[in-house]
Amino acid sequence: MLQQTYSNLQKELMLDLNKSNALACPRLVKIVVAMGVGKHKDSESYINEAKLELAQITGQAPAMRRARKAISGFKLRKGEIVGLQVTLRGARMWAFLERFISTALPRVRDFRGISLTGFDSHGNYSIGITEHQIFPEIDSNKLKQPKSLQITLVTQPGVTDSECETMLTKLGMPFEKGNKNG
Repeated sequence: MLQQTYSNLQKELMLDLNKSNALACPRLVKIVVAMGVGKHKDSESYINEAKLELAQITGQAPAMRRARKAISGFKLRKGEIVGLQVTLRGARMWAFLERFISTALPRVRDFRGISLTGFDSHGNYSIGITEHQIFPEIDSNKLKQPKSLQITLVTQPGVTDSECETMLTKLGMPFEKGNKNG
């Protein structure tokens, strides 16, 4: 299990990052998986299908995200559903990360590694997935339309991007070879 692997890697992280305390090492707090419904916001069948598929992928029922204000250019009214979101913590978070790294990412077409440009300046990492059928829980034969996902790995406050990259590399995240700019 990846959670046990992280416990073993904490000592290595302390040495690599010159930390004197194990609590100062970077650690994952939560994983947020989001799916926008976009132009299908009025289709109840599309939203129900997306809800079911996101629940299958994460093992947790998604929360509906609603528009906070009306935007006439997008034909969007306040309170309309604009997306679905799941926040994973604890054992479900580690199980999802393990399935994502070991099972889903190798199924990506022409996969050469994950880009290093997904770090924000606070030590969090975001990955955009254009086709959600890379997850084995989704049956490609029953799929009506591919959907995209946004996966954000959130670390505790005070972690730098390089510390987060070191932690994720040690956990087995397959980053692309080369520099950060391309």
